[in-house]
Amino acid sequence: MWRPPIRSRSSGTTPRPENAASTCCGGAWCPIGPRISRSGFANINAKAEGIESRPAFREAFQRRRCLVPVDNFYEWKTTATEKQPYAIALADRGLMALAGLWENWRSPAGEWVRSFAIVTTTPNDLCAELHHRMPVVLGPETWPAWLGEEPPNPSQLKAMLAPYPSDGMMYWPVSTRVGNVKNNDPSLVTPVC
Repeated sequence: MWRPPIRSRSSGTTPRPENAASTCCGGAWCPIGPRISRSGFANINAKAEGIESRPAFREAFQRRRCLVPVDNFYEWKTTATEKQPYAIALADRGLMALAGLWENWRSPAGEWVRSFAIVTTTPNDLCAELHHRMPVVLGPETWPAWLGEEPPNPSQLKAMLAPYPSDGMMYWPVSTRVGNVKNNDPSLVTPVC
């Protein structure tokens, strides 16, 4: 299920995605900016390595960090005969907060667009069985610093961009239906044999 990114927290200890719904992307993954790569795709991921110095992400890393709440994410494992998708979640199946960066930019039509990118890092041992990257999953203790509610310390921020512990995560095979954006229902996370 899609949830809007969280740019700041209201009073209390839990970020509230409903506060961000009117100010962030409207229901789909969006690129962080208008630049399209040579391959023709927009930046939907930001590599943690060098993020503080890359022109596309440098300023957002310093000033526009957000949390992207998700139930799980998907990766595909290539076997000898096919590609099998897997859902990856926290071991307790709780909500994950992915590290994100947000940006405002003007579309070619002149409209202001607010978009975000997910920060990725090297995988933990569990995710490495499926893919060579994984999103940065942030624990609740890091949220205030990541969201800028505490004075940012660049080395502290970089330290947060580490792989989440393998023993705190799980994965299972799911239907190839996850590969079609037209499919968006709870059965996508149902395990398959």
